[in-house]
This record gives sequence, structure tokens and C-alpha cells, in this order.
Amino acid sequence: MSAATAPGSESPEGTNSPDKSKAPLLSHLNELRKRIFKSALGVITLAIIGWVWYSQIITKLAQPICGRNTSLESCDALYVSGVLGPLNLQIKVALIVGIILSAPIWLYQIWAFVLPGLKKREQMMAFVFFLSSIPFFAGGVILGYYTLPIAIRVLLGFTPENLANLIRFDEYLDFVLRLLLLFGIAFELPIFLLALNAAGAVSGRAILKPWRVAVFSIFLFVAAFTPTGDPLTMLALAIPLCGFYFAAGGIGVVVDKRRAKKALASDES
Repeated sequence: MSAATAPGSESPEGTNSPDKSKAPLLSHLNELRKRIFKSALGVITLAIIGWVWYSQIITKLAQPICGRNTSLESCDALYVSGVLGPLNLQIKVALIVGIILSAPIWLYQIWAFVLPGLKKREQMMAFVFFLSSIPFFAGGVILGYYTLPIAIRVLLGFTPENLANLIRFDEYLDFVLRLLLLFGIAFELPIFLLALNAAGAVSGRAILKPWRVAVFSIFLFVAAFTPTGDPLTMLALAIPLCGFYFAAGGIGVVVDKRRAKKALASDES
């Protein structure tokens, strides 16, 4: 007969099971904290470049408003208000530059955190789609930047002739960022559709079948979220998105046919 367990004592299983259940969660939290710290360190370090090159950056950003041949000092359309306004603007520009330049660092940290939970095939697929998303996002941002002067010219054209339109620089900076991010994120549409197709969640025919609804939804999305609201900017974004939609659906159809042939060949063998 085994000896009775003393009051207040616990079996080894009872003592270790809570610690074992908490251990994976604590390790994940520690890993997440390390990844966030490394990402923040990369942003702050590279923000120094934005701080040092602040004058050149805001001069480049002001060109759609002031013109290429006009210096920032002689431009009367942009202004900064408040005692802390200039300092806040420089900090904001530096942080934005740090976030953009450190994108490879914090994207890698996200990738390294998610990677252990994926299988080998999932890792390969995620890596391919991740690499493919970079040029599409960059292409969207570049298109948005070249569309920006046209959009500003159209919008400022609504100013009455007897009034002066003064624009606060920090508001103008927010406007530029929203426009560029909208173009960059919208250009990820084909990558998103192809990822769903590769995962088997949706077929190529299912992507193309509601094409009228999809085209209408694209134009509705562009009209709702484009910060400018002018037709030229909306068309500059909507037309490439429609092209990407049909291209993604066509590629999905080809992939589905190849997948069906492989499945048929494996069944016959």
C-alpha cells in the first residue's frame, strides 16, 4: 500500500502541468518582444537619415504644390503653424523615412516570427508571395507619386480666383501618405487573389465569374477611398486594378487546369 500524500503536497504531474502549458505561450511572447524590439531599433536607427536629410525630403515633397523650379523658401502655398509645429514636422518626416527604409528589417522580423508555425510547402508559398508583393507595392507607390501632381493641380483648380489656398504642411504630408499607401496596397490585389487560388480556397473561374460585380466594386472602392476624388486619379488606379483582376483570374484558370491534370495522372497511376 502506497504512502498517503502529505497535506499541501502535489503530485509531480500536478505541479508541472501548469508550467508546461504556460511555457509555449511565454516563449512566444518573449520571441514577439524580441522581434518588436529589433524592428523598433531599425526604425529609430534609419530615422536618423530622415532627420539629417529633412530639408531635401520636404523640398521634394513640396514640388507638386510649389513647382519644380520654385524653392521652398519662396513658396507661399505651404506653411507650418505653432511653436512646436516645425519640430513635430521634422520628427514626423524622420519617422516616416525610418519606417520606409527599415521595411526589410521589420518585414523579416514578421517573417521570422511566423516561419516556425508553417510547413515546408507553406513556407515556400509564403516566401514566393511575399517576394512578389514587394514590386507590386513599389509599383503602386511610384504610380501614386506620379499621379500626385495631376491630382493636386485638379483639386487646387477649384479654388476661387479671388482667394488664396494656404495648405498646412503636416496636413499635406498626411494627404500624400494616404494616396501613396492606397495605391501601394491596392496593387496587392492580384497577389491576394493568386494566394487564395494557390491555397485552393477559390478557383480561377470563380474569380472571373462575377467580373461585372468585381469591376463595379473596384470603381466603388477607388471612388470611396481615393483621398483626391478627382476622375483622373481614380481612373489611374481603377484601370490597372481591373487589369490585375483579369490577369489574376486568367492565371488562376491555368493553374487549376495544371492541378487537374496532375490529379488525373496520379489517379491513373
